[in-house]
Amino acid sequence: MDKWKNNKTEQLFNAFLVLKTTDEVASFCRDLMTEPEINEFASRLEVAKLLSEGKTQRQVSTNSGVSIATVTRVNQWLRRGMDGYKTVLDRLIPQIQKHQSPH
Repeated sequence: MDKWKNNKTEQLFNAFLVLKTTDEVASFCRDLMTEPEINEFASRLEVAKLLSEGKTQRQVSTNSGVSIATVTRVNQWLRRGMDGYKTVLDRLIPQIQKHQSPH
């Protein structure tokens, strides 16, 4: 078992699963994390999205304002991680595109 997986982290992961709306998740995240931490995680997800769209690391860093070190780290996890980013992006991008399409 991975060192970061234990009863406490499982409880945290399950906490996200019991939430039902974006507002509930936002409230939980705000209670759990500082605003800078929330923004950092949001930036990492945006970086993963841009990289998955084929943008270069340099383009992503320049356009997002995220350091090249963070972009590189996200890219490593995107390519050789546990497929967490991939799973989320595969499910999230169709939702984003649906909301952006003209009605």
